[in-house]
Amino acid sequence: MDKEIFKNHTDYWQVADNIRDIYMSEGSLTTLLDFERVLDEVDIYAFKNWEIGELVDGPEIGKYRVTCTFMWPLKMMPDPRGGRRLLAFDCEVEYQRKEINIPIKITDPSDYRPGTKKAKLVTKDVWLVTITMPKALMNDIRTGSIEMEDQDIDLDELDQAYEQDLDKEESQSDEQAQDAQQSLQQQPGAANGRAI
Repeated sequence: MDKEIFKNHTDYWQVADNIRDIYMSEGSLTTLLDFERVLDEVDIYAFKNWEIGELVDGPEIGKYRVTCTFMWPLKMMPDPRGGRRLLAFDCEVEYQRKEINIPIKITDPSDYRPGTKKAKLVTKDVWLVTITMPKALMNDIRTGSIEMEDQDIDLDELDQAYEQDLDKEESQSDEQAQDAQQSLQQQPGAANGRAI
């Protein structure tokens, strides 16, 4: 990584500046949406704490790859099994433990930094996870098709199948719905929430 995040314990306003820059750039926002779409499609949010990560750096857009860095509180480290899911798609995932300065909540005048109208800062430990993703992967998912586990899956067809099932579901009786639910619960792995 060319630049170090939170160098010299930079405070959280660096994060706010990064978010502002993203919203000022339509290209960065579009790239970030494509990046997040990949994370969603590989089901990374099914793993503990991944959904609460905050973007702190990026997207850094290279010729072939895009890099984003996300932050979590120390006690809420994202499950590394989620990151491992990305490795099969030629992504790189790096974990770092860092410190960040965060302003305290102001409740009385002693909470201000001397001579300023800014809150005092406290140092907190955080996890940073940097994900580098191939642009080709982002483009495949955006255009609606991706090869997963030696299968070419057309996402448009998948969406249509879901829509057809939803139409059928409207005409199902309550008894049929209960039978389907019982059938799902009897399948191996269904009780502990794992995919089959």
